[in-house]
Amino acid sequence: MLPKSKSSYRALAVFGCACLAAVGAPPTAALAAAQAAASAGAHAVAPEYTTGPASADGIGKFYQGREIAQVMGFDGAPWLDRPSREREERPDWLIEELQLRPEMSVADIGAGSGYLERRLAPLLSGGKIYAVDVQPEMIDLLRDLARQPDTRNVVPVLGSAEDVRLPAASVDLAIMVDVYHELAYPAEIIRSLLRSLRHGGRLVFVEYRAEDPAVAIKPLHKMSEAQIRREMRPFPVTWERTSERLPVQHIVVFRKL
Repeated sequence: MLPKSKSSYRALAVFGCACLAAVGAPPTAALAAAQAAASAGAHAVAPEYTTGPASADGIGKFYQGREIAQVMGFDGAPWLDRPSREREERPDWLIEELQLRPEMSVADIGAGSGYLERRLAPLLSGGKIYAVDVQPEMIDLLRDLARQPDTRNVVPVLGSAEDVRLPAASVDLAIMVDVYHELAYPAEIIRSLLRSLRHGGRLVFVEYRAEDPAVAIKPLHKMSEAQIRREMRPFPVTWERTSERLPVQHIVVFRKL
């Protein structure tokens, strides 16, 4: 069985989420209002967060019908680079699905120890990769990585729980690998990401498939495609495509309007 999560935008015990809708939890009034606005084509401010009793893996904070989950800390960094990850998740297939160009600027939100950076940086010979994390210990690892010859285009960025702290209109593609479900302030992070994305830039979610009971991840650390798309309705993006090519994860792609 795989551990519950492996993203690393995870300081302060303020990140994580799961899909209560998948287990029959009723939508909140705020969620219903947001869905009504989305159906009308509005790009409104995201609904308020609510609180309630915490589940075993949650923090008792809810957004869009799902509970935000507990997270793994810096001490889990070695697991991010485990050799079996190549087989379990096929990052090579993920990179193919990203359709990168050498001159692109990419933001990896929850970069952790730089697992994705080591694979993307050589492909972005004329561009750069912003490696964003909220843990100073992870940023130290990323700074070491940025000093190496093949990854000098890695730019470590210390983000906050509510802001990725990237320059406006500086990014062609932003990706979160097993991270979004762990954000304590998902609406704020999405808004800050959209400020950093150029017009037409892509926002990519990689999440364990909640629809598949064979994916051996705790429920709060999986997300359905429907939940991801629901949560993006209040924002000025359009769904572009979903790939189910990876062994245990979706790749859900949106484009900024």
